[in-house]
Amino acid sequence: MTTNTTNTTTYILTGSSETKLGVLDLIISSLYRNDCYAYEMHTFDDADTGRFFFRVEFNYRGNGEFSEENLRNQLADKAEAFEVEWELRDLAVPAKVVILVSKYDHCLVDLLHRYSTGALNIEIPAIISNHPDLKKQADWYNIPYHHLPVTADTKEEQEAQMWQIIQETGADLVVLARYMQVLSEDMCKKLHGRAINIHHSLLPGFKGAKPYHQAYEKGVKLVGATAHYVSEHLDEGPIITQGVEPVDHTYTPERLVAKGRDTERVTLAKAIKLHVEDRCFLNGNKTVVFPGH
Repeated sequence: MTTNTTNTTTYILTGSSETKLGVLDLIISSLYRNDCYAYEMHTFDDADTGRFFFRVEFNYRGNGEFSEENLRNQLADKAEAFEVEWELRDLAVPAKVVILVSKYDHCLVDLLHRYSTGALNIEIPAIISNHPDLKKQADWYNIPYHHLPVTADTKEEQEAQMWQIIQETGADLVVLARYMQVLSEDMCKKLHGRAINIHHSLLPGFKGAKPYHQAYEKGVKLVGATAHYVSEHLDEGPIITQGVEPVDHTYTPERLVAKGRDTERVTLAKAIKLHVEDRCFLNGNKTVVFPGH
């Protein structure tokens, strides 16, 4: 007698298509025919763009061994008729994340801690910086640290080296953890949809040097941070998540900076978690972001 076994491996099926009848049935029926149980499902139909988005977490609840190949083949056959763009992956496989950083260490240190404790399901095959200052943090976690200094004259060469590292490591995601360099338009296009940046929320009101000091002079009552996908338009890419914290008249510029940095690291970590769990979808200049745990 064959006993019923549950494959505890979690899979994620994500995708999008034009808004049309039958797409949801395609998803559910394919999983049902392969004895898969969908225990979390999110869908969104955008009336403005005419796009339908979905994300399904599931595992196998049938007898015998689960065949990922069979499911893929059935999905491929059906999805073609509906012009569905889809991806299927094992959630347990960590995403490979290359981190870019300059001298500020608060976001890097936070990400390294979350990585080491398993709070983020990622691998970090490389850290790239235009300064040598943070190599000791990388060494502590035995992560290769690539010091690639950059000037206006060497920017093209430096980005070529950076791109080579990203390719060689098989990076799924690139994170600008306070990387104080503007990526070229070419690099932004290469990293479309798989590079996340973080910046303070005082833009565009307080640009340039010492934005928190400028904010202090104006008596701001809120500070925050925005995590977004990188685009060729500086700090204007599709937003993934934002954080905001109240402040008051007792905050000195130094306390504003500290509060801002705390908000930046938490907001960036949330955005990375949402991305590596396949909860983010580009939708023109915006994003569709399904809630996480």
